[in-house]
Amino acid sequence: MEVINTIGRRKTSVARVYLAPGKGNIVVNDKDVKAYFPSEILQTIVKQPLTITETLGNYDFNINVDGGGLTGQAEAIRLGISRALCEVSAENRPALKVEGFLTRDPRMVERKKYGRRKARRRFQFSKR
Repeated sequence: MEVINTIGRRKTSVARVYLAPGKGNIVVNDKDVKAYFPSEILQTIVKQPLTITETLGNYDFNINVDGGGLTGQAEAIRLGISRALCEVSAENRPALKVEGFLTRDPRMVERKKYGRRKARRRFQFSKR
């Protein structure tokens, strides 16, 4: 089996995921996943697709992620891993789809408009 590469996005984060058969190593930006995501919750988010498809020790992942914050990056990685697992085996797709891991979350920060303090917040009104 050759290396499979997919892309996951969330907010302004972009994750390029490279999947290869291996022992279950997950490397994010040349660091171990535990070093890159010190929070246990973010590590769980990254590993969710592997847990659901019961393929936790079967594949090695080399991931390059850029932009956004840690949570957005973790969710972008989750989408990329889910897409890669679907390419490996079509049997993984229904389980991942039910959990919503194949849906790209489209919510982005709204841009600031002129004449406003933020995107929607107005300047304080003064009658006098």
